[in-house]
Amino acid sequence: MRNTKAFKDAVAQTLAELARLGVTKRPGTVADVIESNVSAVAAQLGIQVRSAWRYFDAAALAEAIARQQKEFEDSSSEAGVGQAPMPPVDNPELAVILAGVPDSLAQSGGDLYSVIINVAVNAWMAGHIHGEDGCVGCEGSRGPSGHDWNDRMKQITTMAPDITKWFDRDQWTAALHDSGFSVERR
Repeated sequence: MRNTKAFKDAVAQTLAELARLGVTKRPGTVADVIESNVSAVAAQLGIQVRSAWRYFDAAALAEAIARQQKEFEDSSSEAGVGQAPMPPVDNPELAVILAGVPDSLAQSGGDLYSVIINVAVNAWMAGHIHGEDGCVGCEGSRGPSGHDWNDRMKQITTMAPDITKWFDRDQWTAALHDSGFSVERR
């Protein structure tokens, strides 16, 4: 699918629409979303992938991505920072966090400091939710129902993060280079 003209045009149109909306995403991420969406439409309708392209709308996809980005930014908060344990290394949430690093670099224009802060905060949150009962000072942050770790992992798993991919140094580095940035030793 990725080698077709329709796919390449769809990625280019979606990136252009995202740029018009003021949202920066790594081309590889947009390509992954498009591939997933077009394949899902083809499977749900029982048609071939090449026929599913008639249902693709770059502007609508870009608006959905921009809306998700805005919702994410609006939900971020600086209040209530504490010390929580790190989640296990094979945790799907960590895969999602690592997958976001190339996008964060592209969005921040290569500001490594903001990317590191983003990863640290998200890893802290993942550790906080995973090890909440072992987190000193976290007791006051829970509501009457607490946090449901299993429910959160189910939600993240439905996002289908490729855990193996994001813990493979070579694949992660390739995604990083795809963002237009790299980390080189001086």
